[in-house]
Amino acid sequence: MNWLANNQQTIWAALWAHLALSLPPIVASFLISLPLGWAAHRHRWLRFPVVTGSSLMYAIPSLPLLIVLPLIIGTTVRSSVNVVVALTLYGIALMVRSVADSLDAVPRDAVTSATAMGYSPVRRFLAVELPLAGPGLLAGLRVVAVSTMALVTVSAVLGVQSLGVLFTDGFQRGIIAEVVTGIVGTVALALVVDRTLVAIGWVSMPWLRVGATKSDTGGAP
Repeated sequence: MNWLANNQQTIWAALWAHLALSLPPIVASFLISLPLGWAAHRHRWLRFPVVTGSSLMYAIPSLPLLIVLPLIIGTTVRSSVNVVVALTLYGIALMVRSVADSLDAVPRDAVTSATAMGYSPVRRFLAVELPLAGPGLLAGLRVVAVSTMALVTVSAVLGVQSLGVLFTDGFQRGIIAEVVTGIVGTVALALVVDRTLVAIGWVSMPWLRVGATKSDTGGAP
């Protein structure tokens, strides 16, 4: 407890650094996965190479990727850009399949009706397919967010500031309180981000609230 009380500034700095490394790849992987997942959904011949190819990226060990990636993108091993790019790749590996599956689940009647009403493909995607695929996309994004929060800690091995530094430093110095603080901080931050995504989904998809209300009332009018 003495360590916790004496190192508040260090803990908060590590927490904000962890958050700063996590949010950009979560957002970037979602935005990049949307067109990739749409292409896999729209063109069946692309589904296997796009979905399978992206999923295979998740099989790449994180530490070797963080070491090799600077040779490809021209950064340093300890650069935050290096970490963000690596985490974005892992996010894409998880999110592309979620996008494709969510769009596949959109009722064909809704798509056909929108087409019959004269919607262009772009308008139909934005106004019909994307909203109806929203719950599946949100579920996939939540998985990406939690996974990203956990993977950020690996960068501490390379000396990049995050909550993972509390793991490595505490282990090397034999300070159990520091290690536990890093674990609790990572889990708490992941929960906060997850709840934030749920809240955003609740606000941006009001039809989910209607469905939940009907379920709670047993479908009564």
